Amino acid sequence: MKAKIKPRIDLVNRTKLETVIPLDAPFIIFVDPSDLCNFRCKFCPTGDIKLMKEVGRSLKVMAFELYKKIIDDIGEFARPIKVLRLYKDGEPLLNPRFADMVRYAKAKQCAERIDTTTNASLLNPAINLAIIEAGLDRINISIEGVNAKQYADFSNYQIDFDKLVANIRHLYEHRGSCEIIIKIPGDGLSEEDKQKFYDIFGEIADGVYIEHVMSCWPEFELKGVEVNQAVGIYGQAIKEVQVCPYVFYSFSINSDGLASLCFLDWSRKLIIGDVKAESVKDIWNGQKLLDYQKMFLSKQRKGHPICGQCGQLTHGLPDDIDAFGEELLKKIEE
Repeated sequence: MKAKIKPRIDLVNRTKLETVIPLDAPFIIFVDPSDLCNFRCKFCPTGDIKLMKEVGRSLKVMAFELYKKIIDDIGEFARPIKVLRLYKDGEPLLNPRFADMVRYAKAKQCAERIDTTTNASLLNPAINLAIIEAGLDRINISIEGVNAKQYADFSNYQIDFDKLVANIRHLYEHRGSCEIIIKIPGDGLSEEDKQKFYDIFGEIADGVYIEHVMSCWPEFELKGVEVNQAVGIYGQAIKEVQVCPYVFYSFSINSDGLASLCFLDWSRKLIIGDVKAESVKDIWNGQKLLDYQKMFLSKQRKGHPICGQCGQLTHGLPDDIDAFGEELLKKIEE
């Protein structure tokens, strides 16, 4: 197998957040090219169109002029951010200007790395070459089964599985310096299916990984999928923390320009700003984000109606700064 077995995030070489907080610029900004998706996955609220309308989601692609304003704003930070993540709620490649988005950000040198996450169903040779030429640094591909029937059952999507594999192979063969990581939820797979995943995708990726099922979206009940209660998403021990680490190094911008505290804010209940009326830098340095940071450091998370039930902070957590809460609270108040 050519690929390494590695998760989509680096669990080893991580910055010790307690040594750098507060940050004058975020490490990661999520910018959502599209909050639409062509899949209807059981585990994801975006797949429930009725629910999306009930919560008032925009269900549209990001306008390119708005995107350029965001990238120009990011350039106001004293240094490039570490990662511009062109992904949040939907399928990024549904935005017809996705390659242009990558190209514009690259030209502005606003981030050390530009990456995305896709279901890969829209990949084809023309799109592959366009996003590689534009300069995408990394692409995370979510595979939802090892045959067409599993895709239909899990994602309610009729896929030509052989064509999907062929398009990913073409991307791999023309990837240049773009890193390709492919993952699959594995708790419902047989050992034979898991081996098939490695046999197929281990030859056309730089990294592959079989994840465990977790419920990361607060207020959304998984449909027909059981959460793994033995281990976290990456096989780590399940452990709950009081201080959310993400709010100290990242935030998200939805396809309509509203800024969310969290990349899991599918229901738009954690809004901290609007890039149509404010700069990205002002939102990062704003009072709304600061108030959330103080709330977490004061160990008041469990009383929050959304964050108090977050599965990410039990099953998906890469960082734990609970022990430094009091010390960091003093720092940010100064």
